[in-house]
Amino acid sequence: MGGRSGRKRLWRFRSNPLRRHEDIVEAWIVLAVWAVIAIGGAVAGLVTAGAAGDVLAQQRAERHSTRAVLLADVSGDSSAGVTAERVPARVRWTTADGATRTGRTLVDAGQKAGSRVVVWLDARDALTTRPPGPTEARLEAGLLGGAAGLAVAGAVFGAGALARWRLDRRRFEEWGKEWDLVGPAWGHKTG
Repeated sequence: MGGRSGRKRLWRFRSNPLRRHEDIVEAWIVLAVWAVIAIGGAVAGLVTAGAAGDVLAQQRAERHSTRAVLLADVSGDSSAGVTAERVPARVRWTTADGATRTGRTLVDAGQKAGSRVVVWLDARDALTTRPPGPTEARLEAGLLGGAAGLAVAGAVFGAGALARWRLDRRRFEEWGKEWDLVGPAWGHKTG
């Protein structure tokens, strides 16, 4: 029984007097689509996850934290009955070379002017966001890789569906032409 089901799956590749050229083309399209989805999606996902992981690791290496001073009181926005946990505020910090700078960054709500806060700086000592930790970076890289794999799979599946739709249109046109030839003979009434 196993041999018979295997033959059924590959019926499009077997010799058959009713098989048309479009049937063979369709079989190869289906095979190619699934191969590209499996291999191309996996490769795209792995490459994207690797690249994202490298970028996030570079961010962790380049960014560093330092202490800054709040320049104004920070209150939480209580609109709609919800207090914001982090709000934008002006801060002042001193760079590694002793220069004093000011800028806006997110800080915890409810702090007073003069409070010390931790801010993150990039390689140029400009304010930036906290880099993701190793676990967060792996999760983010994995999600981006998965999204890339699904995007490739979706695009390839869509292209395959379009190709099969065009083959179906061609088959319907050929069937219409053939029916125009033989249909009148079948429409003859006997009596």
